[in-house]
Amino acid sequence: MIVLFTDFGVRDPYVGQVKARLAEHAPAQQVVDLLHEVPDFNPHAGAHLLAAFASSFPLGSVFLAVVDPGVGTPRDAVVMLADGRWFVGPDNGLLSIVGARHADTRRWRITWQPERMSATFHGRDLFALIAADIARGEFPTDKLSPIDALNVEFDAGDLPRVIYIDHFGNAWTGVRGVQPGARVSAAGQLFKHSESFGFVGKGEGFWFVNSVGLLELAVNRGSAATTFGLKVGDPVQVQRLN
Repeated sequence: MIVLFTDFGVRDPYVGQVKARLAEHAPAQQVVDLLHEVPDFNPHAGAHLLAAFASSFPLGSVFLAVVDPGVGTPRDAVVMLADGRWFVGPDNGLLSIVGARHADTRRWRITWQPERMSATFHGRDLFALIAADIARGEFPTDKLSPIDALNVEFDAGDLPRVIYIDHFGNAWTGVRGVQPGARVSAAGQLFKHSESFGFVGKGEGFWFVNSVGLLELAVNRGSAATTFGLKVGDPVQVQRLN
């Protein structure tokens, strides 16, 4: 299985071009579109999202992760094996959190380049080819060099900020493991806790722990982003129970 995780969006041709390359080089592999709306140019937010999603996929899955504002510059390209799953992408911090949270992580630098590679589309021309090799079970030893650490590594702890806003207007944060008695506030608003949407009134704001274990701010049948003016990067204050 190859899992796509990008900031490419769905309006443009980029996802289709990557899928065409994967179909050419790994035709027997299932390709899953996990997310193509990672906040634009934001590998830090993407790193926390990727870490939250990864464990729900089967062992051996290959994540093709591309949030790459430094494409075409000297930034490295890497392969990582963490918790039995593969990750291919840029060395800009995007893969660092999932790697840091697992003791069995191994890392390689991609040293190979295809004869034809666009300066601005390594997702299609480089990462997709390496991901296809791994997904076929043909680890490309001749194209990689082992490394001890990534060049860019974000703090693997929680990130008390909004990292994603879904199409409902729910604001995901990078905070894990919050218990119901915690005090949560953002944008000058204190949010009460609820287990789910239907336990609060229509238009009422609340916080909950979402399906991938992250603290999320929401409004029942409304948009937390619109109601409270929340956007990616906004701080969230969490006072946990002692």
